Amino acid sequence: MGRYFSASTAMVSIYRRALSCLSQERRRAAVIVAANVLLGALALLDPIVFGKVVGSLGTGAATWRYILAWAAVSALGVVAGVTASIVADRLSHRRRLQAMTEAFDNAVTLPGARIAERGTGRVVRIISAGGDSLFWVLLSFLREQMPALFALALLVPVAFWMNPLLASVLVGLAAVYVTANLYVIRRTESGQRVVDDQAQEVSNRIGDVVANVSVIQAYASLRSETAKLESLTRQLLQAQFPVLNWWALLIVLTRSASTIALVAIFTVGAALAAHGRSSLGEIVAFGGFATMLISRLDLLSSSLSRLFVGLPTLKAFFGLIDERHGFSDAPGATPLQNAKGEIAFENVTHWICDQNDLGVFDVNFHVPAGATVALVGSSGAGKTTMMSLLQRVREPDLGRVTIDGRDIRDVTLASLRQSIAVVFQEAGLFNRSIAENLRMARPDATDEQLKAALIAAEAWEFVDKKDGRLDFVIGERGQLLSGGERQRLAIARAILKDAPILILDEATSALDTVTEAKVKRALDTASRGRTTFIIAHRLSTIVDADLILVLDKGRIVERGTFEALVAQDGRFTRMARESGLVLGDLIPLPTRAA
Repeated sequence: MGRYFSASTAMVSIYRRALSCLSQERRRAAVIVAANVLLGALALLDPIVFGKVVGSLGTGAATWRYILAWAAVSALGVVAGVTASIVADRLSHRRRLQAMTEAFDNAVTLPGARIAERGTGRVVRIISAGGDSLFWVLLSFLREQMPALFALALLVPVAFWMNPLLASVLVGLAAVYVTANLYVIRRTESGQRVVDDQAQEVSNRIGDVVANVSVIQAYASLRSETAKLESLTRQLLQAQFPVLNWWALLIVLTRSASTIALVAIFTVGAALAAHGRSSLGEIVAFGGFATMLISRLDLLSSSLSRLFVGLPTLKAFFGLIDERHGFSDAPGATPLQNAKGEIAFENVTHWICDQNDLGVFDVNFHVPAGATVALVGSSGAGKTTMMSLLQRVREPDLGRVTIDGRDIRDVTLASLRQSIAVVFQEAGLFNRSIAENLRMARPDATDEQLKAALIAAEAWEFVDKKDGRLDFVIGERGQLLSGGERQRLAIARAILKDAPILILDEATSALDTVTEAKVKRALDTASRGRTTFIIAHRLSTIVDADLILVLDKGRIVERGTFEALVAQDGRFTRMARESGLVLGDLIPLPTRAA
């Protein structure tokens, strides 16, 4: 029982949250409320006037007047219904799109690790399905539930005023109907959670396979993946059947409820009429009341059950909207303007997940504006964490990071990110045109500026050959381009941004030697005059760096130029020897630019 009330409380809380969206359009909501109050009153008048029509047929008194009144009630109901429906539809669509925009806006500000934990497919589904669920909740409330509630609120006092005994029968029928619905919801609560979990697992499996279809084909694992999916769908069906059985039973009871209600009303009404305590018109009116009561309760029950089914989706949707990324502008933060790119890490320590062995510790170094710094070390040494601290994706637990002498926590986050360009190992391209991908860096860039950036990145040579050139759509993640083309396009985007600080995160690690040479020239152009950080496993790409930082377990263990580090015969020397850049007698091979 406790679990049931817990679920009911959660449902009410989320339902109220959904309806709170209507407060942003109060005038339109007021129009809908007025129309629905009228609809509720007309729904109650309809059986009363119809009863008057039937009652007058035997006597001939005022029959046509009642018929005209009945027609007027129906016509007015049509006008009010159309008005409420049109306004409700438009309002619900606007609120859905606004909420989806809020969810999207917040999702893209979250750290990549949180998105990865959920899975991109699940985040997309939360935004899409959550928006649809919100739309249904709002539309159902405005167009169905509200007039039903107004009608029921008016029905009870009017029915007791007309005939207390027949009204008592109506209330008893309503109590039985509501009890049966609540019982089914209680019995299906845990089962519905299992169904939701199984459905999410099926969705995740499909998304995972589609995202890696080339791997599936290469390893000829289609049959095994299909078999696993079939197994998951069978588990989903097994979870659904018990829930569906209960809802099937409820549907049968619901469809029989109107007949049962009419039989009860006419039975009691006949007995009352025999003793002169009711009339034919009154009995007919109460028959209409019974039909209206069951239909409105059925509508509310259906809405309640659908809300119950959609509860996890709405909960995840609002959770995504409310989730905070942890970092915001400090009070009094000002923009970072005209940055030169002088960077310092001052006694910086940052723990990851409160584990003392993960993070970066006691990091100190200074980089003059325009210098090139290379970060090397094994996986997990802290290279990416340090760059996350520079971009303020993470924040130091101790110490500070400065740009041009200013603590980056004292500048606005938007201006900080605008001052840094990044070229990732994965180019990070969108299924859009080349021009649109480039304008991610500068939305107002002209075609001439795009071309100049492409030329600087040695990318115009292949763009010029594409159908449509700048308008060529490169496919999902740039799959219609080669690896080198994708990387040069990403470099062109960084050049177009014209930020004073550039981060190259394993930008050439996945390329062949010939392609790497082209990309290396493009990177040299991109880094010219900019403070550049290079995260690299290929040491051949960092021989010209002004400073090389060797990291191990989050600490800087060696630092210096390539020649200076090689001469130390330490950790970096061993790495250089393994890369074939140093001979056995510690003589560097001639790899530096002339």
